[in-house]
Amino acid sequence: MLPITSLTKAVIRNIKLIVLDVDGVLVPRGTKIKQFGNKTIFETKKIGGREIEMIKKLKEKGFFININSGRGLYMLEEMFREIMPFVSLTYENGSATWFKGRIYQHVNSFEYMKKILPKLQAVKNTNIKGFEPKEFIISIHCKRRVKEIERIAAQERKLYCIWNSEAYDIGVKKIQTKAVGVKAVAKLLHLRKNNILVMGDNYNDREMMNEGGVAVSADKSRAKGDFYVPLKGKVLPAGLLMGQILRVL
Repeated sequence: MLPITSLTKAVIRNIKLIVLDVDGVLVPRGTKIKQFGNKTIFETKKIGGREIEMIKKLKEKGFFININSGRGLYMLEEMFREIMPFVSLTYENGSATWFKGRIYQHVNSFEYMKKILPKLQAVKNTNIKGFEPKEFIISIHCKRRVKEIERIAAQERKLYCIWNSEAYDIGVKKIQTKAVGVKAVAKLLHLRKNNILVMGDNYNDREMMNEGGVAVSADKSRAKGDFYVPLKGKVLPAGLLMGQILRVL
């Protein structure tokens, strides 16, 4: 992998779509969540002003910007309300995309999830912080790994269970991944793989990053790419990437 400073105008000459992960890329990692019975309380992080201005500039220069996340749509709308006119939102690990006010559903996972959800909700463990409200996947925020969650998920052969150091994401293998979302957005925009640049930082971003002609890692210990950005520093990885693109254009 090469440092982000090696990304040149020649490398991105065919890029038309920039796909960005959220946590650890556009906003800092970490989710504060508390659950009391049927009540769930979240702390919603907002995109910073610097990143807002760079996304607007990239849009002006003709790039499509896609935010691709495991989070639900309502949460992403709160996080990125200021830039909704300039981006598309692919949510819940490739399950659906919001684009220009319309929702394109890519996956129907209800039949896969309806039996396992009650089993997971019945697990009692002090490490479980809460279930993030979602339509298509199951996300369970935990202080640390919970063996009972992993045991239940392992019994469902058609489902994956990914621990990202903050939460478990449980979805349908092959058809419910961030990579599926990238392919769907590319098809919607009539683009090919060599027209796509993808940035991710975690285990559930690996497949997504393989769908880009150019892949940039925001954490090379978890996700490999053609280029990488340093983890240390005040500027978030997406800011470093967008700043480099704007400098070389």
